[in-house]
Amino acid sequence: MDQQTVDALLTSMLGTGHDISDLLFVTGKPPLIEIHGRLHECPVDTASGVIDADFIRDMADYIIGGDQRLMRDFAELGSCDCSYAIEDIARLRVNIFRQNERHAIVMRQLKTKVPTLESLLLPPVFREMLKEKNGLILVTGATGSGKTSTLAAIIDELNKTQPIHIVTLEDPIEFQHRHQKAAVNQRELGKDFPTYADGLRAALRQAPKVILVGEIRDRETMEIAMSACETGHIVFSTLHTVNAPQTISRILGMFTRDEEPQLRQRLSETLRYVVSQRLVDKVGGGRLLVTEVMGNSLRTRETLIYGESENKSFHEIIEAGSTMGWHTFDQSLLTAFAANLAAEETVMTYCTNKTRMRRELDQAKKRHGQVAQDTPSGLKLNIPEPIGPIPAVTPVPHLGMAPK
Repeated sequence: MDQQTVDALLTSMLGTGHDISDLLFVTGKPPLIEIHGRLHECPVDTASGVIDADFIRDMADYIIGGDQRLMRDFAELGSCDCSYAIEDIARLRVNIFRQNERHAIVMRQLKTKVPTLESLLLPPVFREMLKEKNGLILVTGATGSGKTSTLAAIIDELNKTQPIHIVTLEDPIEFQHRHQKAAVNQRELGKDFPTYADGLRAALRQAPKVILVGEIRDRETMEIAMSACETGHIVFSTLHTVNAPQTISRILGMFTRDEEPQLRQRLSETLRYVVSQRLVDKVGGGRLLVTEVMGNSLRTRETLIYGESENKSFHEIIEAGSTMGWHTFDQSLLTAFAANLAAEETVMTYCTNKTRMRRELDQAKKRHGQVAQDTPSGLKLNIPEPIGPIPAVTPVPHLGMAPK
């Protein structure tokens, strides 16, 4: 396997469609591309029409290129992460993994243009996050839900508006930020530092005001991140959790029972925001970004310290914080339905409380189809239907669009 063969194959696959997010290579299938969460086959010129295990192994060996760290990770962990670039065409984040004693490869296409808060249509509460001078801000969600794009947009806005030093620790570097008002130093796992914990520990000696950690994977990294927050830094990072309650549970699970009371106290003092993201089907095709945002208030801090109870849950706290821009997934989905961006079936599939959402959807449909209004006396007035097109509904602030 050589560069010409690999580059030609990847270039051909990337040219077969728009909005391609991932390239997949698995034994017994043709090369696959993923568009808006769905896989499509790319024809390949082989006798069987599919790729075999030897081809994928040779391709993996070429991409690894004898790198000792990658070879060690693959041997010990069963997978390794790296990046691959086709000059003037694309940059790709690569995961090579073992399945059923064979190699498999997944490549995520990295965007060359740094997204902005405006291009992602992120709600105004994200600009409030930029005002924080210390503490921990977590962006959570499943793989491929746009966490990296959201963090890149936040770093871009800080870069454009604040004369500060920003250090990022990434695996790999996806969006490359040019120095603007801020100075941005981007470090890559495996090339510039050995582990997130080591990179974060070193970052504390590099005089940053803002630190971005690609992912908090273990107790040690979490411990150092909280220490950084307590010493006056603002730390942005991600976790693979689906909502705020699960995020708190995941953090608590990194520590022992005996440490939980102190950990809860520290979290109440350092945690500023938890943002959770999901991509859902959009009316007319494509995908729509829906979010959940929980901030820090007296009620949040009390619940972090003492835990959730029947009358005090994070979900209820988020709903009560709507005046501060906080919102639940269900509120975001309902807004999408009202703006005709998400179908009823999609809303019911992804909502948290299906019984309550069904009631909310029925009320929303009644309001939309209502042609009569009640007067104070109880008499109904016949209101004629509007003539001409109905004005387009402007999405409310807590509705975002999936990055292309």
